[in-house]
Amino acid sequence: MNNQKILFGIECLADLVKDSKKVFLVCDSSYPFLNIKDYIEGLDFPHVMFSEFTPNPRYEEVCKGIDTFHITKCDTLLAIGGGSAIDVAKCIKLAVLAKEGNATIIPPLVNTRVECDGAKLPFIAIPTTAGTGSESTHNAVMYYEGSKQTVTNDEILPDYAILEPSVLKTLPLYQKKCTMMDALCQGIESWWSVNSTQESYEYSRKAIELIMDNWRKYIFDNDDEAAKQIMLAANYGGRAINITATTAAHAMSYKITSLYKFPHGHAVAVCLPEIWEYMVGHMDKCVDSRGRDYLYGIFSTIANAMGCFTPEQAIRRFRQMMEEMKMANPVSDVLNNDLAILTSSVNSIRLKNNPVELDDTVIRGLYNKIVNDSEYRSEKK
Repeated sequence: MNNQKILFGIECLADLVKDSKKVFLVCDSSYPFLNIKDYIEGLDFPHVMFSEFTPNPRYEEVCKGIDTFHITKCDTLLAIGGGSAIDVAKCIKLAVLAKEGNATIIPPLVNTRVECDGAKLPFIAIPTTAGTGSESTHNAVMYYEGSKQTVTNDEILPDYAILEPSVLKTLPLYQKKCTMMDALCQGIESWWSVNSTQESYEYSRKAIELIMDNWRKYIFDNDDEAAKQIMLAANYGGRAINITATTAAHAMSYKITSLYKFPHGHAVAVCLPEIWEYMVGHMDKCVDSRGRDYLYGIFSTIANAMGCFTPEQAIRRFRQMMEEMKMANPVSDVLNNDLAILTSSVNSIRLKNNPVELDDTVIRGLYNKIVNDSEYRSEKK
């Protein structure tokens, strides 16, 4: 992480690619519509474009990218897009450099820190959303046989991250809301994670404070300066989560995304306040080795970063943000059936990072609060 260089402004790209013989450009479907496209193509550097992947990239799609990279003999990797584009590029880099090849990104090797020399393939990432902070993490997400895999390796961290906030100007409003809330959740979760450090605290604090100071102007006014601060906040959130990994809000969000077609950031954001409220009320179940007093102090410090005096007030403010942005919770027509599916889906590894123990009964109860029953809603009307 310490070796990565964070650069500001698309103009930085010219120096980074000037010595490349051929660049492998991984980009998503937004690329043709980006305001920076003309500048990038005006640099006229030799490149091969790869965009044959879906928003939730599958192993088979990544393999196409790996094959294309080998065939075209590129010497530099450039990812331009949201988290998916950057994640695909990370998976390609690992598979290309590790002696185990494509097997490094699927079970069982995906759970092993395989050796690879990242310096052999320079990697530049230009995020076009302000959410995951993927440009500053050593993790990538990919789906294999329908199951989500997290690929982790220090050598897939991009060497350079170029932050160009003007790309956020033309994002659809709902996408801006979802990605920003993902960044806020990452900052909060990282701060209370059992893996938190002094360094991660500072990244979390900066992410949360920048979002709380700028979110309304970013969402409702499309303000340029606010966009710059939100993009920086997302990067700080990524740096924080790169140290600590995610916790229960992320662990509980993934099935909400697939079951109700909620974008990732929206799914995480409906989970976080319910989990936080439960943890505040059940400090006796604290599993952080630093103790419950320490943890409550962390909850209070997070609240302060959000401009609140108490955790309870911060939870209310979080919910108020969601209401102002009209980001509603999911609704189920078959609630009991969905609760069983949701509860069984939670990744136990991510739960180990959570500072308060959550068993299956608690998780089901939390989902019951998160997901609205369509029959109950009809009766209320």
